[in-house]
Amino acid sequence: MFDNFVDKVIECKQCPRLTKYIEHVRRTKVKRFIGEDYWAKPLPGFGDPNAALLIIGLAPAAHGGNRTGRIFTGDSSGDWLAKALYETGFANQQISISKNDGYELRNTYITAIVKCAPPKNIPTSLEIMNCSQHLRTEIKLLGNRIKVIITLGKIAFDGYCKISGLKGLSFGHNLVYPIKEDKKLICSYHPSKRNTNTGTLTWDMWINVFRYAQLLLKL
Repeated sequence: MFDNFVDKVIECKQCPRLTKYIEHVRRTKVKRFIGEDYWAKPLPGFGDPNAALLIIGLAPAAHGGNRTGRIFTGDSSGDWLAKALYETGFANQQISISKNDGYELRNTYITAIVKCAPPKNIPTSLEIMNCSQHLRTEIKLLGNRIKVIITLGKIAFDGYCKISGLKGLSFGHNLVYPIKEDKKLICSYHPSKRNTNTGTLTWDMWINVFRYAQLLLKL
């Protein structure tokens, strides 16, 4: 089932602006990655198909996941996420730099609201709506095994709430909401450079999100 889903995501070309943009990034690259072959296709999630923890980000980074072929891999946000997951027992190592680096998730699945890197990291409402079909499928495939959902950033939070039929919830860092079927939803700021470099998101604020998820899954 997951194999069919992965193929469907990779082949998706429903959003012309995003398809054009990721191909442009592949051709132009940046100086530090000039010799690399970019993935430059939509990115499905990855991790443990039997996971109890689901992490939902915004979209692949243009020179991160869009380059490496694995979400939250090869960029600063991925560094923050990998380290936090390692320190709380959800990953086997604290680096996520390439698809072949040996990085494995434990009881965790990572995905994003939008599967292609958007210009300036800002997808349109239509692109979010188009891509929501893929997230719905991922959630369905993961099934009732998921007990904790962490959304990274307001767009991810709003997108998850919309497709899950959750109303009246407000976004805020480390807010926790009980939702149907004995699940918990945790909101977090996204570990973007804009947030981490300005102190909007500190390491203590960040790691506490995953420590709480760890605690919830032990209850």
